[in-house]
Order: sequence, then structure tokens, then C-alpha cells
Amino acid sequence: MPPQPSPPARGGGHDAQLESGWVEQALGRGPRTPPRTPGDRARSLLLLSLLGAAALVLWLHLLASEPHLPLSWRLGTSGPATLDASSDATLQPMIGQPLQALLLADGRRIALAQAAPQRSARWIVDDHARAQQQAQRALISEALQQPGLTLVLGNGQTQVLHPRPRGLAGLGALCWAVGALALALYLAAVVVLLAEPGLPAALYALLALSQCLNLLLIGAEGLPGTGPLPTLAQLDLPLRLLADAVGAAALVHVHLVYPQRLQARWPAALAWALAVAALAGALLWPPAGLWWWTQAGLLGYGVAAALALQRARRQHGGPLATLLQRLVLAGTGALALLSLAIATADQAAPASLAWPGVATVGSVVWAVFFASLLMLGPFLSRSRQVQREFALLAGVATVASSLDLLFVALLALGPLPSLLLALVVSLAIYATARPWVLDQLAGSGALSAERMFDQLYRVARELEQAPEQAGRQLSGLLREVFDPLEVARTARPVSRIRVAADGSTLVVPIPALPGPGPAAPTGAIVLRHARRGRRLFTLEDLRLAERLIEQLQRAVAYDRAVEHGRSEERLRIAQDLHDDIGARLLTLMYQAPNPEIEEYIRHTLQDLKTLTRGLAASNQRLSHAAAEWKADITQRLNATGCDLHWSFSTDRDLTLTVVQWSGLTRVLRELVNNIITHAQATQVEINAHCDRGWLTLTVSDDGIGRAPAGWSHGLGLGGVRKRVKLLGGQVQWLERDLRGIRCEVRVGLSSDKG
Repeated sequence: MPPQPSPPARGGGHDAQLESGWVEQALGRGPRTPPRTPGDRARSLLLLSLLGAAALVLWLHLLASEPHLPLSWRLGTSGPATLDASSDATLQPMIGQPLQALLLADGRRIALAQAAPQRSARWIVDDHARAQQQAQRALISEALQQPGLTLVLGNGQTQVLHPRPRGLAGLGALCWAVGALALALYLAAVVVLLAEPGLPAALYALLALSQCLNLLLIGAEGLPGTGPLPTLAQLDLPLRLLADAVGAAALVHVHLVYPQRLQARWPAALAWALAVAALAGALLWPPAGLWWWTQAGLLGYGVAAALALQRARRQHGGPLATLLQRLVLAGTGALALLSLAIATADQAAPASLAWPGVATVGSVVWAVFFASLLMLGPFLSRSRQVQREFALLAGVATVASSLDLLFVALLALGPLPSLLLALVVSLAIYATARPWVLDQLAGSGALSAERMFDQLYRVARELEQAPEQAGRQLSGLLREVFDPLEVARTARPVSRIRVAADGSTLVVPIPALPGPGPAAPTGAIVLRHARRGRRLFTLEDLRLAERLIEQLQRAVAYDRAVEHGRSEERLRIAQDLHDDIGARLLTLMYQAPNPEIEEYIRHTLQDLKTLTRGLAASNQRLSHAAAEWKADITQRLNATGCDLHWSFSTDRDLTLTVVQWSGLTRVLRELVNNIITHAQATQVEINAHCDRGWLTLTVSDDGIGRAPAGWSHGLGLGGVRKRVKLLGGQVQWLERDLRGIRCEVRVGLSSDKG
């Protein structure tokens, strides 16, 4: 089935012409021919839609204008036929009475007990019964051209009937329903042809049109009353066989070239040659067992199409061939079950007339099921839930009617028990198969709500710190959610999220994050083959990606608003500390009674200065923070006669948030204070190294401390653990080889940490 259409972008963004070509180019697969403009496609779609609607109106007008008899009869298992329904007021009191025959004006007699009710010759198994039914229908069609007929009742009474046109109101619900379905299938073929012109689209259109013809013939077959169109009385079977032959050959050919063109031309030529030969033989020299040959041929073509898709799966992979193969096997399996049921019922009880109505319903339901599969195939990734449910219910209805026939034939059940049993079995199959089938067609397989929230929160916090990493962070989030086989970046601007390339690709624009700071890079993220190639991207995935982007932008905007409020409050606190507490400490320092207290107050003022400067600054470079840490620690250790060996290195100068700067500053001060207070050390070695977003602080001393595993963690060490944990890092204390303790702190500072 050919590629699905890609509607133009709303609002006329840069991606109004977006097709799978540039996606393939972004993934290194080469460019494609630019598609037609949306305006040209819209005009062509409107014109072809009007032509299809006009053709359907003409067909319905033809059916409505042809004469018919306002009655229908039912053939019993024994005895004469009985009047089943009539729209004529004079015949309604006779409903349920036995009927004998119709008398033509020239004296010819049509025995109603031998005339089959409205049923296509295409689904009659026995050759003799088919020939008899066609002869009877031809005779009835001829009788309808006469001004009057005589209906002979079972008691010998007669009633004169006058054939008259049905009118549009007399076409019946079935005719209108299958006509609407045929028009919808025709429009699907038109959309596919306009969206992606080429051989696959043309073959799909041919397949769809053959099924449209079948549906229109079904509508003519199910008209209320008695009287087929005079022309259709002879052409119904040839047209049905033509539709089957063309549809079967097109089904095989389209899957030899789509979703992947297979390197084999002779299978397509062979499929068409066999179809043409079989059609010519059936029309010119009808073989014995025509129905058997026809059903076997259709099933064989269905198996051949499934094998072509299996070969495409092996050669090229991807979920599309797998899903299309499942659709083909579903249609072929339903046809095989229906054929088995009709054949079994015909062989088991050829004279029983309880099952022909069910057989007719089964063939109609299978045609509807096949049409629903055709409309679903090109639009798998864009199909709605109701469309999938309709196809699934049509398939279940086909199974139910087939089982009803089998139960009547094999178990000798009555019509009502067999129908109830068939419904129970079919509903059980539906309840069991529905979750699996829908999941295989378009299951989202998304993360759990809790994990989704965690991922969104993590990405939002990291984007707040490094908005220039929006593309990389969003790629990681989408990879977690959809688990694609491929993820690529493209610089081409895209205005909105969309599904492209037959559902194999999801294109997500890199959003512009709100608030100040560096703008996010333009471009888009291209994901291919969701769930490691096990399914397609769908409209549900598109909406999920839209919600993810929306929530991510909201989270970043909220965090920035909160941080802005925090910054203003920190600035106010810093100003108050500087103006009030700082002034008081400065006064106390000048009034200190001895040099020791003066020096202590001086250190306190220095700490306050460092604190207020950090509170006033929203962010700080790592190199600047390291210089302040070194100066502060050097001053503290010099006062105790302890030497500092400082080492700092980084692969790039990162920006620390206030939370990170404040937390690391307090961790270093607490570690140094513990050494000064408890270690009795003479040498302190501090190594700060930042690599790929991870900062590692190592603080070592040569003091008397040993066995850190047995330490009781009070406010000091407990505070260090708590602050490191809040920063998302780890801390541990280890013994040095000879003497002293080494503390290692590892904290992630940026979004690209490995």
C-alpha cells in the first residue's frame, strides 16, 4: 500500500512542503524530488472528489429510477415460498402467506419456490444452482419491463402488481451505507495518488477502485423489493469476477514495490498474466466448480502478497512491512474462514434455506472488512482509534457469520442457537485479540507516568542551567520515551511536530526556551522506527511529543521565574547583611580588647563578605569560585600553621548556580574546619578536577585521624553528606596509606556529564 499523505503545516510554516525526502537527507539517504505544492493538491483533491460524488449520485439515480416489485419472499426448508415484506399497502395484510408464482402478460410463469432471493451469483457454490438463479433473475428483469404482473398466492388467489421506480427513499439503508463506504475508499485512493504519485499509489488506487465496484454491486444486490437492474442481471457475475481479478493482481503487485521495491519484475508480470487468463477463462469457458477456483485463486493471491511483504521485512526491516503483512493475513484468513463456512453449509445441507441469508450477510461483511483494511493500510500512522475499531469489528463480524454457517452445517443447530453461539465465540475472540491487535497497530508503549515526570524534571533543571544544550537534552528525552532505532539532528527549521515517511519517522522541532539566556539552536530532531523498529509512529505519539514539549517549556519557565524570585530575595538578604551585620562587625573589630579577638572578627568579616558576594551573584564561573576557595582556605590554614597544596584543572570553565556554589563552598569549609579542629595536621592537599561536567574534589591531610568507617557523623560530617546529596553527588572518607584521611566528593555540574 502506497505512502500516506502529509498534510501541509497549519499557518504556513517552513515545513509546509515537508515530506520524507529531507528526512532521508538528514539521515544520509539522499534527496528526493520536491512534491507538488499544497495549493495544487487541494484543487486536484476538490475536483476529483466532486467527480467521485457525481458518479455515486448518477449510480444511485440509476438504481432509483429502475422499476421493481414492492415485495420480497422467503424460501422455507419445505413447502412454498412465503411473503416476507412489502412496501405496498395492498400486500401488507398478506405478509406470511404462501406464494406460488408470478404470471407474465404473455403467460409465462415464474415459480417462486424455485427462484432464489436477492443473492449474488458470485457467492453460489453449485454451478447448476448458479445457472438457474441467473436465468430466473433474467426472467424477472424481463418481467419488470411489462406494465403489469399477476402474483399467485398459495390459496389460488391472485393480485395484480405494477412495477414502479423505487425512488431515492426506497434504496434502503444497505445501499446508502455501502455507497458511502465506496466513496470514502475512492477518496482515500485520490488522497494517496495526490500525496505521492507513482506506481505504488497507482496500484493502490486500482485496488481501491476494484473494491469500490464490488461495494456498489453489493448495494444494488441488497435493494428492497424484487427486481435487479436489467443490465446487472447479466453483468453482475462478470463484474464481480473482474473486480476480484484486478484487486488480487493489484494487491500482489503493490506489495512487490511497496513499502520497499523488491528486485523481481517477473512475479508482478506473472500475477497479472494469471489474473487475466483466469478472468478470460471464467467468462468465456466457465470451468466446473467456478466458485471453488475463484476462492482458491483469491486465497492464493493473498498468500503471495503476504510472502512479498515477508521478503521485504527480511531485506529492509522496519515496522511498516510487518504491519501491512498482518493486515493482508487478517483479510486472507477471514476470507478463508468464510469460504470454508459457505462450502461446508452448501455440502451439508444444500436444500436448507436457513443459511443462504447468513451466507449473503457474511460475504457483504467480508467486503466491508476488506474495504476497511484498504482504508487503514496507507494511513496506519495517522489512523484514528475509531477507524481501527471499525476494521476490527468488521473482521469479528465476518468471523461471527462464518461460525454461524459452520455451526448450522456441522452441529445441526437451529438459526437462533447457532447465531448466539457464534456471537459468544466471536466476542471472546474480540476481547482476547483486541488489546494485542491495537497495540501491534499503534501501541504507544510510553514510559510510566512516574518515570516520565522524573525525566521531564531532570531535563527541565538541566536546560535551566545550560539552555544551549536543548537539542541534545531533548534528543535524550525522546529516545527514552519512544526508543527509536535512529536519532538524527537537522538544521532545517520546522514549525511543528509531525509524523512523516509512512509513520516510520517523527520530526520534532527544537523548541525556543522561555526567559533570558542563550537562544536554543534552530533545527529539528528526527526519530525513526519507534520501539526499536517494532511499530510505527502515530498521531498519539505526535500528541504525546507535543505535550512533552509544552510541559518542558512550562517547567523551564516556572523554574526561571522561581529562580528570579530567589535571586531578588538573596540580593535583599545580602544587602541587609552587608549594611547591618557588616557594619556592626566592623565596629566591633575596631573596639576589640585584644589582637586575637580582632583577628577573629576580621575572619568573620571576610566570611560575611564572601557570603554576601555569593548571594548577590546569580551564577559564578567555576574558575572564579576555585580562586575564592583557594584564598579562603589558605587564609584559614595559615592561621593554624598548616600548609596548603592546591591543584585545580578543568576541561572547560562551567557556570555554577548559586545552589552549587553555596553548597560546594560550605562543604569545603566544613572539611577544612574538621581538619583544623580534630586532625592536628601539618599538610593539607586539595585537588579540584572537572571533566565532562563532573567535579571531583579530593581533600587529604596528614593528621591523626584513622578508621573513618567508625566515625559518628554529627552536624559536621552529616551536614557534608546532606549538602553533597542535595547537589546530586557522592562523598566518601578513606584512610591514607601512612597517616591521615582522604575525602572524595564527586558532583555533577552540567547537563553533558557522562
